[in-house]
This record gives sequence, structure tokens and C-alpha cells, in this order.
Amino acid sequence: MRDNVLWRKESRIVLALAAALSIDAERALDVYYSTQTARQLSDPKYGLQLMSDGYIVENILAELRGQAAIPLSNS
Repeated sequence: MRDNVLWRKESRIVLALAAALSIDAERALDVYYSTQTARQLSDPKYGLQLMSDGYIVENILAELRGQAAIPLSNS
């Protein structure tokens, strides 16, 4: 069940990322999976699954711009 919920969350994030970057969903999927944020989202110890989709998209965009996104502790 949890995997299904995460999969749907990732789908929403990829579609929002595609809109924000004005790219197609397939390219957005590649961009998404190339980010540290995507890796952190799949690891429950970061708690990123609890954040809003918008927050995660902004975090990805900041990461792509090379700016320091809000650091997520792994403790």
C-alpha cells in the first residue's frame, strides 16, 4: 500500500515538474530521477514523503539551479 501511495506522489511531482520546466512528462521523469531529492523521497528516514508535492517540486527546482535546497537531515 505504501509503495502505491509513493508512486502516485512521484507521478504528481513529475507532472508538476514538467509544467514548471515546460518539458514533456518523459523528460521530466528523467530529470526527476537524476536528482538527490528523488533519492531522498524514496528513503523514509528523510521524512520527505510527508512534505507537500509543491515543496518537493520547489526543492527539485532549487537543486537544478544549483542552489542549496533546504537541507534534510538523515538523523
